[in-house]
Amino acid sequence: MWSYSSYMLTAVAALLVTCHALPKYPGIPGLLGIPGLLGIPGLPGRDDLKEQTHLSGLRGASGSLVGPPGKQLTCPQGLPNSLNTELHKDLVNLKHRLSRLKGVLVLKEKIREVGEKILASNGKKVDFASALASCEDARGTLATPMNEEENKAILGIVKKYNQYAYLGIKEGEDSGQFKYLNGMPVNYTEWHQNEPNGKRTEKCVEMYTDGSWNDKKCNLHRLTVCEF
Repeated sequence: MWSYSSYMLTAVAALLVTCHALPKYPGIPGLLGIPGLLGIPGLPGRDDLKEQTHLSGLRGASGSLVGPPGKQLTCPQGLPNSLNTELHKDLVNLKHRLSRLKGVLVLKEKIREVGEKILASNGKKVDFASALASCEDARGTLATPMNEEENKAILGIVKKYNQYAYLGIKEGEDSGQFKYLNGMPVNYTEWHQNEPNGKRTEKCVEMYTDGSWNDKKCNLHRLTVCEF
């Protein structure tokens, strides 16, 4: 028996043979087909996408902490006009008296002025540490020449007492590197010929009576000259 598939193939073949065997006459035109349905619109392209809108975040809760109250400052009251006038007069008189006293000391060669410095000596010969302590007790320090003019002023006191004097200069950690007492390197010198030559055994500096310098041991007694 033929299967259903075989039967269908035979029928189709017969139909094709019959159609080709028939005479060919022009047929009647068929009716127009029904127009197809409109297609679904496509999705918009990437360039047509609308800009996204960002939503604002929620507002934070209000703080409830309050800082401590500030301290009230009380400014001191100024002096009455009468006291201001009296104080001004006292200061003027004191300045005048100090000026006169300084003039007397200069005249008696007790002190010497050079620039903003005042130089003085108590005439005592002590070691370096004691000389420095005497000057610091008087609110000064050892005389330290920073230029030729100051060196000459110290020399005037040295010549008066005819004694070598310690200067406010010491050798630093490095051999041959001398510094001021505040640690700054020396930028003005008046070394005597072939000095310094102590090679770390002479860490202090003295002034000769000709104004030149020499490195010396700090335990020797030399004239005390202070600057203010």
